[in-house]
Amino acid sequence: MPAIIEIIQADITTLAVDAIVNAANNTLLGGGGVDGAIHRVAGPELVQECAGLRGCETGDAKITGGYLLPARYVIHTVGPVWHGGDTGEPELLASAYRRCFQVAHLRGLKSIAFPAVSAGVYGYPMREAATIALQAAQEAAAQFPELERIIFVQFSEGAQQVYRETAAGLGLMCGS
Repeated sequence: MPAIIEIIQADITTLAVDAIVNAANNTLLGGGGVDGAIHRVAGPELVQECAGLRGCETGDAKITGGYLLPARYVIHTVGPVWHGGDTGEPELLASAYRRCFQVAHLRGLKSIAFPAVSAGVYGYPMREAATIALQAAQEAAAQFPELERIIFVQFSEGAQQVYRETAAGLGLMCGS
């Protein structure tokens, strides 16, 4: 049975799933927004493990323990900063999502929760980011049969609505 794709409004740090995705910066050492929140809740051990990873390239992903989070793991991915869309941003964002799914697959994870990667301080337009994210989820659900739940977690009602509208436009049935 293919994975159930859900779109919810919540605090990603409260979800008891196999892995949450961190919209990280290249250092993986914490920052603002989702990144800062994940690091604060997970505790200092997360920064220590991230320091040993020696950063992450844009479009790639690396995994750590979840520490004090309810999630067992954190998959850190670095999405692109939006510069208008003509400098490879769509390809890099798609790569970031694909790499998260590949990392989850290599660990045999069944549930994964994503924030809106790059759509915060990195300035990626929400609707375009949602399209890339949801298409990557469709592909992963078909490619990785062990995936049971793919959750897109939005912090605001407006972002949740954009994701729902985008999913409907793609013909995706999403739970909430």
